[in-house]
Amino acid sequence: MPAPLLPATVLTIGNFDGVHRGHQAMLAETLAQAKQQGVGSAVMIFEPQPREYFAALKGEPMSAPARLTSLDEKQALLAHYGVDTLIIASFDNAFRSLSATEFADILAQTLRVKALVLGDDFRFGHDRTGDSEFLRHYGLPVTTLDTVIDNTLLADRISSTRVRELLAAGKIELASQLLDRDYTMTGTVVGGDQIGRTLAFPTANISLNRLKPALHGVFGVDVVILDEQGNVDAKGWKKAAEGKHKGLAGLRPNSLFGTANIGTRPSVDKPADWRLEVYFPDLKGDLYGKTLQVRFLHYLHAERKYDGLEALKAGINQDVVDLRAWHAAHSA
Repeated sequence: MPAPLLPATVLTIGNFDGVHRGHQAMLAETLAQAKQQGVGSAVMIFEPQPREYFAALKGEPMSAPARLTSLDEKQALLAHYGVDTLIIASFDNAFRSLSATEFADILAQTLRVKALVLGDDFRFGHDRTGDSEFLRHYGLPVTTLDTVIDNTLLADRISSTRVRELLAAGKIELASQLLDRDYTMTGTVVGGDQIGRTLAFPTANISLNRLKPALHGVFGVDVVILDEQGNVDAKGWKKAAEGKHKGLAGLRPNSLFGTANIGTRPSVDKPADWRLEVYFPDLKGDLYGKTLQVRFLHYLHAERKYDGLEALKAGINQDVVDLRAWHAAHSA
């Protein structure tokens, strides 16, 4: 069966992990050119991301860079910035084996690309032999954008790698500058091992939708409930809460404040898997199956290994006290 005929587009290509300010500049240029030419705008991304594929090929999947955004999060962000069409290229052995000419043929003949907006380091085709100049000689107009430089106190190039470094160091405010928004993660509340309940701090165990997260430690967060369309459910918390235990209002509309631990829980005698767990002070309710969007506001400290469950309980209690104090100071 022949491939469906797609509408003509101006296309940009990349991982777009995090959809940071550098990515946003590429999207803006793509949208502007599409409007000028009277065609659609499109983004091509890769799934899995190439470095994830090659890490898995070597039998070392955890060696790939931590994802800033899951596929669903990336799709939602690209839609938010106004992209008409998202093309998800399956990055596998067949795709990576395409020659530069074969890839250009797909762009021009199957995808009906009229022009491209690419980063200055974009390479494609088997052994990365293709670049912007190759596509121009092929006959496709290409606009090459230089890497965006942050002009604040960071004074550095804006990249997914730099965002990961800042998040890993707990510098979430600086990471937010490069993202032009607070860093968030979205996932569904799933069953956990109920340890939090035995410590009097029941938590929502939120699916990560990635092998490992880009940040770890204890954070102050605010959290909204999303509906089936991915929009904020304005009445979500009211419907979830039981009785008078309605939780602590967050810093954005329709949110609750929470204390989050993201990491491998070194104090718990369990397999070292990554978890995102959020405790909601003053809330009683059933959150299983709900989709939560967690916005990271304040880094408190790295994960700590406590000597026994009583010490762990005391540590969690102090974290909650400290983060409630931070919340009170920032919600006035």
